[in-house]
Amino acid sequence: MDSAKPVKLMIFDVDGVMTDGSLYFSDSGEEMKAFNSLDGHGMKMLQNSGVKLAIITGRTSKLLEHRARNLGIDYLHQGSHDKLASFQSLIAEVGVSAEECGFMGDDVIDLPVMRRVAFAASVPAAPEMVKHYAHYITGRQGGAGAVREVCELIMASQGTLDAALAPYLQ
Repeated sequence: MDSAKPVKLMIFDVDGVMTDGSLYFSDSGEEMKAFNSLDGHGMKMLQNSGVKLAIITGRTSKLLEHRARNLGIDYLHQGSHDKLASFQSLIAEVGVSAEECGFMGDDVIDLPVMRRVAFAASVPAAPEMVKHYAHYITGRQGGAGAVREVCELIMASQGTLDAALAPYLQ
């Protein structure tokens, strides 16, 4: 896709994108999330291809800090109730323009950012209004390979996917 070609910074929402959107709580109130390993490897491949990664999410959790650290994601904005403000702060910090960014979200809170980036992606379970503003709707659901699909799409559009996959095909 041509809209994914200029992406230098790919930003992800968490609940409903990197996870299936379910919120799990233990009896003690501790929050738990399940992340997909295929998504994680896709994010690492995308990062190794030269695209920077970031997360902007409305919720705050220590386990997300751990997941971001595990994936080598340096830019994590949690507790963001104004995702546009977080986005503007993030692009200033990274030194890229909105036209060099992609965003993957799944709900109306993501629309202010999705409407400003070069490449906006979403998942099949997103509300119709959100899907209307997405350049790409994944075939896979959030938390079940949707992030990997988007990572591979960006790499394919930038001509880096074959090189990323080559070590596994020898």
